[in-house]
Amino acid sequence: MASSLLPRRSYLPHLLEIVAAAIARILYRVRSSGAGHIPREGGVLLLANHLSYVDPVLLQLTCPRPIRFMGYQGLRAHWFFDWVFRLSGAIPVSQERPAEGMKLALKALQAGEVVAVFPEGHISRTGQFMALKRGYEVLARRAQVPVLPAFIDGIWGSVFSFAGNSYLWKSPRLMPTDVFIAYGEPLAHDRADRAHVRKVMLDLGAEAFEQRPVLRRHLAHECVRSLAKHPWHLQLVDRTAERRPVKAGQLLAVAAAFSRHLQRNVLEYRVGIVLPPGAGAFIANLAVACAGKVPVNLNFTAGRAALETSMRIGGVKTVITAEAMKAKIPNFPWPENTLDLPGEIKAMGGKRAILPWLVAAWVLPNQIYPLLLGLPNIGDRAEAGLLFTSGSSGEPKGVALSHRNILANCSQVSSLSILPQSASLLGCLPVFHSFGFTITLWYPIIRGCHVVTVPSPLDTRRIIDSIHEEKATVLIGAPTFVRPILRKAKPGELKSLELVVTGAEKLPDDLYKAFLEQFHLEIMQGYGLTETTPASNINQPHPPVTTATAEPQVGKKTGSVGRLLPGMTVRIVHPETGEEVPTGEQGIVWFRGANVFSGYLDDEEKTQGAFRNGWFITGDLGRLDEEGFLFIEGRLSRFSKIGGEMIPHGTIEQQIAKLFGTEEDETYSFAVMGVPDPTKGEALVLLTTRDVESDRLREKLLAAGLPSLWVPKIIKRVEKIPVLGTGKLDLKGCRDLALEAIDE
Repeated sequence: MASSLLPRRSYLPHLLEIVAAAIARILYRVRSSGAGHIPREGGVLLLANHLSYVDPVLLQLTCPRPIRFMGYQGLRAHWFFDWVFRLSGAIPVSQERPAEGMKLALKALQAGEVVAVFPEGHISRTGQFMALKRGYEVLARRAQVPVLPAFIDGIWGSVFSFAGNSYLWKSPRLMPTDVFIAYGEPLAHDRADRAHVRKVMLDLGAEAFEQRPVLRRHLAHECVRSLAKHPWHLQLVDRTAERRPVKAGQLLAVAAAFSRHLQRNVLEYRVGIVLPPGAGAFIANLAVACAGKVPVNLNFTAGRAALETSMRIGGVKTVITAEAMKAKIPNFPWPENTLDLPGEIKAMGGKRAILPWLVAAWVLPNQIYPLLLGLPNIGDRAEAGLLFTSGSSGEPKGVALSHRNILANCSQVSSLSILPQSASLLGCLPVFHSFGFTITLWYPIIRGCHVVTVPSPLDTRRIIDSIHEEKATVLIGAPTFVRPILRKAKPGELKSLELVVTGAEKLPDDLYKAFLEQFHLEIMQGYGLTETTPASNINQPHPPVTTATAEPQVGKKTGSVGRLLPGMTVRIVHPETGEEVPTGEQGIVWFRGANVFSGYLDDEEKTQGAFRNGWFITGDLGRLDEEGFLFIEGRLSRFSKIGGEMIPHGTIEQQIAKLFGTEEDETYSFAVMGVPDPTKGEALVLLTTRDVESDRLREKLLAAGLPSLWVPKIIKRVEKIPVLGTGKLDLKGCRDLALEAIDE
């Protein structure tokens, strides 16, 4: 890897080149890798992603050869860009006469020059890697020159990008922007099709993202600096009981004082936390992190056996909670050292102990506060949080998330425009859920978003009132939690909402359409896993069209979970052969990126099973389209193989719910599970809370066009379909009930 490089020769006049390079180095700290892959001579077609107006300058700073850029002819209508085009030798391309620009580029390549093309065709206005145009394929084939892919990372959010839905009109950064450019190896012109180039560029994007300096930092250090920077900022409003506003300085002061108390009284490295979303959860998590320990938010909705296993795996001997919480979950296996958060704060001196830390937040520079707490600058790959997941289908697995993982996911979300600093976020997801842990707890602290907390995602009326009274702009939750809002909210009560995002389970079409019709809001579907910290994909609103001639860009696609977040790359692999499948075909989704965890805690066997050659195997079936949108089509464990055919449980459940009119029910009425069968390998069992006759079920499913193999042969009536605290099916609980059915 090269550090800051010396100015390179370009097509600009020498004096102007020196001045331009000097200005660029004041504004940007540019580093690169792979520049040695650039052939020393001969024609080369350089492909790079396009995030800002200064991308050509950044590429030229790191390229050892002068580059001739292809640019949009329409820019020359402005005198400045016309001047730049003429001085730099750029090749203009117009939509009306594209052949002229192609001829000039072909001539330059045949003359042995480096010609750069931005194959997306325009600057991304979403911050995500857009669809590739086919023009570069034609140019490479005609010139028969190597194609060199490159990826620029870090420039989004700067003045010349479209972050914040505008060019130029944003506050300039006081410090130089860190930019990293990763160059790949040259590709033969006949191997540079769009599918392959997209894959290579995503890989380079993940490589470049890993070089962001922020990823090496310490989570608590970043949070403390952010809170101390604006101590008067209203950080959260706790709606657990009475309305309780908490300013950034207050949150920081209480957490700082409590962290010293934990340092003196708790010896263990990991500390359990059993609290709902709210001020208590924010204080406890931040205090544990500032004490140099690891917060372990325990899933208090899980069974006692699962909790005991989680605490044993994590070595948790101390739990922070509240007396009111203990009363609500009497079956929780409370350890001997269980701390009542309000009581502990009172015992350590209450306001008297907190006041010095509050004054420090008011008067000291934000850079000093972490020093008072003795926080290190570097956290990087050290453990910063521990969550437990069973993947909905087994015993708890400890997902150890590093400082790098959490800071990466916060940076990835911040790289888009959907959760800006001005957002007011409704936080109701449990903190033991990875989305609640990262996106509604750590992200708002770091980004400065305002949070309104409600203790349970099931408290629909309180959620609606909180949105209405606090003017929340963003709602995040699983479809199971969002559907009751559709029934109980009046349109005027949600008028402040600008964005609704769902994940954890597939977004039903009827919920999407009904929400749009009733509240004029599109639900944006996202995707992620605990192991990806969690967000990996997101749909976002189509970006605004800036001018009459600007080409519309696509930010979302119905039925998809969106494009990858910046810094992630993906493979779609055949579940049996392990080979990559062509674009558009279904396979297992594999991920790689800085937000992907490194392994399960103290479980080498499960870790090895979750990774293949550095790729995390999600276990979910999906497909990618040519524009980079991911469609999740089920979980491998939610399929049965009968008669050589893969049968999707979720599709059958959706069809049954539609036929029996339960699509809008707030709880699950049906669940399909596979159980061992001696003749066909597996048999389908339908768990249902309703009285369903086998003959009637078969008749309806066949009439709806489902194959006979897809009709469950066994029906078991249950009082309740097992569901996890996240709103997803408890697959282990469902499987246990299904196995009981074949024994009856």
